[in-house]
Amino acid sequence: MAKYGEGDKRWIVEDRPDGANVHNWHWAETDCLPWSKTFFTKSLSNLTIIDGEGNLHIKTKTVEKVDGEAYVNVRKGKIIPGYEISLSLSWEGEAKDGEGKTLLKVEGNIEIPYIADENADEDPEVKVMVKDEGPIGKTLKEAMLAKGKPLVLEKVRDYVKTMAKGGPAKDELEAKKLAPKNSSNISNAAGVSKEKVEVEKEAKKEVKKEGKKGFKTITMLEKFNCRAKDMFEILMDENRWKGFTQSNARISKEVGGQFSIFDGSVTGSNLELQEGKLIVQRWRFGSWPDGVDSTVRLVFDEPEPGVTIIKLTHTDVPEEDRYGNATVAENTERGWRDLIFNKIRALFGFGI
Repeated sequence: MAKYGEGDKRWIVEDRPDGANVHNWHWAETDCLPWSKTFFTKSLSNLTIIDGEGNLHIKTKTVEKVDGEAYVNVRKGKIIPGYEISLSLSWEGEAKDGEGKTLLKVEGNIEIPYIADENADEDPEVKVMVKDEGPIGKTLKEAMLAKGKPLVLEKVRDYVKTMAKGGPAKDELEAKKLAPKNSSNISNAAGVSKEKVEVEKEAKKEVKKEGKKGFKTITMLEKFNCRAKDMFEILMDENRWKGFTQSNARISKEVGGQFSIFDGSVTGSNLELQEGKLIVQRWRFGSWPDGVDSTVRLVFDEPEPGVTIIKLTHTDVPEEDRYGNATVAENTERGWRDLIFNKIRALFGFGI
């Protein structure tokens, strides 16, 4: 992910003398890290997690830190969020006996080491720690995991949704739309011919028409130093999937059988299987809109013994997920390359 403020000057156009960025045609970049700190401080501080249930009392205290970077780019009215942040939150708990007397008070921390736009369709890792690891301390920690973690993740999802809509840049965009035009703009607008207005209307119609398509196709050609049957077996074996992805996987080797990979983030079924030659599957990510499925087609070619070429065609990939993130295709392509193909090369020694 490019760092905030390091945009290519060929693409980030200098400001106009009148300060206008017409229709946000050029890149408009907003630093969202200060806003992100405020967002999490307001949404995660002083939250009551448990108030007397099981004689336990747990609440969050303060957001200790929000580190990393966060920004929103806007071009042609399209919002492109980018963020890689870590978060630390303090909490406290108290256990009482049946008579309401305090048995133990503890303090702890919640760490979220990686919240990133590239993983916007997945819940981040949440670590819950407690300073007292005794029996009662562990009980309070487990209660925080059971009741507090889902609440924290809910707030993170709110952040992801808000960033997808523009974060702090959304208010700026709305303000620009509602801002009154100055007199010179009004006089210029009066001189616009009726013919030009009609042309602009038609152009907008065309753009809107194309936007309804909403799906993309990913194609990749990958080379491996192995036999085609070996690659086929790896991609259809759940134990090997667990090995190179370091995540849970369940994979049927039968046509019509179901599969679940990356801890259930991706699910689907086998449509066509030809050993060492072809895999066709129905794929769906849990973050996609309801009812949306894609098709994966992997064609295996072995031009010479020990060299395999895989042609991937991944069709019907939605442009946006259910949270409004418009980087689904880019993230999916990166996942194939970095989390599947390159991991297989590295683990099984099939060449980089």
